[in-house]
Amino acid sequence: MTATLSAPTVRAETPSWWQRSNKATVAMLGVTVLLFIVFGIAAPNFLSFDNLSNLATQVAITLIVAVAMTFVITTGQIDLSVGSTLAFVAACTAELLEAGLDSSIVIVIGLAAGLAWGLLNGWLSAYQKIPPFIVTLATMSVIRGIAQLWTQGFSVPIDSRLFVARIGSAKLLGFSVLAWIALVTVLVGGLLLAKTPFGNYVNGIGSQEESVRRAGVRTARIKMITLALAGLAAGAAGILTAARLGSGSSNSGQGFELTVIAAVVLGGTNLFGGRGTMIGTVIGAVITGVIANGLTLLGVSPFLTPIVTGLVLILAIWVNLRGRSFADLFAHLARR
Repeated sequence: MTATLSAPTVRAETPSWWQRSNKATVAMLGVTVLLFIVFGIAAPNFLSFDNLSNLATQVAITLIVAVAMTFVITTGQIDLSVGSTLAFVAACTAELLEAGLDSSIVIVIGLAAGLAWGLLNGWLSAYQKIPPFIVTLATMSVIRGIAQLWTQGFSVPIDSRLFVARIGSAKLLGFSVLAWIALVTVLVGGLLLAKTPFGNYVNGIGSQEESVRRAGVRTARIKMITLALAGLAAGAAGILTAARLGSGSSNSGQGFELTVIAAVVLGGTNLFGGRGTMIGTVIGAVITGVIANGLTLLGVSPFLTPIVTGLVLILAIWVNLRGRSFADLFAHLARR
């Protein structure tokens, strides 16, 4: 009688929450909490409801565009023209309202203008194979130049009685309508990225574009759509900026693209594509907003804010270069 020996059963261990988490996002969440504590102690009115409501409004416009930029960067692209598109649509909104057009028509035209610039970026990049960095760097100059030529560099006021102007000052439950619009944008963007085939294609193109293309996906179309979404979001941001300020200016949004990209990359989205996180984008936008808001309350020169934002962006890019997570970064430093 021969004995039959069976191979031992090996059970795969379920990865822990920490192993499955985006460690860069978790780390930035910790940084956010730390910033709230530091500014809360240094500036007694920082944690007041009025200031937190104001902070939500300040973050809202950045967050709306950052949601769309998350899709762009996740595919391995970048859009440097969002600030100029914001300025173009803001100036366009004010000019058309001054000409007597109805607010609803102006809103549609503003969104269509932003979408059109995004489609142009997408067509040149995805179908004409011009690197998106070069395309959007060029259109950044062209779009703002057209806006400045149109307005001659002057700010165009918006009548406070108009519907567009009322959007900028309206509140719901103590928070501005702008903040609620940003919240809805985040929820829609999060669902698109995590729960739809489109979101899967976006992540796949950023990590293995050739494999996704061989699977029958029209990768050029997906990449064009992401840039079109960025243009649409920048158009919405332009309308909301004009509504909030009560005027439209071709000089709006100077350095806005830097803030948006910093928000996306800070949150844990890989600058080189393949890994996007909408929760991280929210965290990154809050960090940039908290830094600006906190420094203002402390009476620090406003010229210091872009310096801090730039340094923070360099830090975020350095992390992306050194490893896909903070765990990889620490391991790399330990080996040195």
